[in-house]
Amino acid sequence: MTPAPVCYRIWPSRISTLTHMNEVQFQYQPAGLGKRLMAIIYDLLLLAAVLFIADIFPTLLHGGAIDRETDGWLLYGLHQLYLLLVAYGFFGWFWVHGGQTLGMKTWRLKLCSDDGGNISWQQAALRFVMALVSWMLLGLGFIWSLIDDRKRTWHDRASATLLIQLAKK
Repeated sequence: MTPAPVCYRIWPSRISTLTHMNEVQFQYQPAGLGKRLMAIIYDLLLLAAVLFIADIFPTLLHGGAIDRETDGWLLYGLHQLYLLLVAYGFFGWFWVHGGQTLGMKTWRLKLCSDDGGNISWQQAALRFVMALVSWMLLGLGFIWSLIDDRKRTWHDRASATLLIQLAKK
């Protein structure tokens, strides 16, 4: 017998049903764009605090703020890459370990793999990069969810993930 997917406790009313290679089926309510954006705003506030704390060590090590004009492109670029990796670590850890950031928990959203299970670190990395691309293109990847039949964004589609709405308790 195939175990029930992690995201099985979803929504009592059927919106979409997935059938996969292992014949697991589950019903889910796709997350709407409005709730996605509200969760993002909440998470960005938390991420700002995490980045502030993460930036304390490089700032103390350097003896002050790292600036492109005074410190050069290389050091500045490495610092920006460090902050980007911290942001990926923040989102990736929550996505891989339970499928919910704090903002997603607040808005009762959960991230699942297309088969209903937890996502992998590879899926999290692809999702993170594609979400950045979506933002860089003025949110077009998010707007795509308005025309997708399963309300998936570009990063959902690229990483084979779903953002679903959980039922009220």
